[in-house]
Amino acid sequence: MSKRIVYTDRAPKPIGPYSQGVKVGPWLFVSGQIPIDPATGEVIKDFREAVKRVLENIKAIVEAAGGSLENVVKVTVYLRDVSKFGEFNEIYSQYFPKDPPARVVVEVSNLPKDVDLEIEAIAYIPSEERG
Repeated sequence: MSKRIVYTDRAPKPIGPYSQGVKVGPWLFVSGQIPIDPATGEVIKDFREAVKRVLENIKAIVEAAGGSLENVVKVTVYLRDVSKFGEFNEIYSQYFPKDPPARVVVEVSNLPKDVDLEIEAIAYIPSEERG
């Protein structure tokens, strides 16, 4: 088994003892991403912009591992306010317009840095030797 740590400057630096992503064989496990702008380190408060930022962070990590959002097979979403579910889905569907991944959405009481959402993902990225 080979384990490769995935890191990109296009996503926020880890703020604790974890990796942005870990690739084991064809599987990529993306750590929970919160709406932090990797360029500034600032937390994005506007909900719609926060959703976009989190999905862009996930996209950057998946791309750094050699894949695309089409490779994402499972997503777990943590929302502080499930009443924003419809608004979330509006933006989310733009990132996964066709054959979206399996997903669970959970309402939680709090998240790191007092943000409104966190998303983790699992992607299946076949061999990096593309022919």
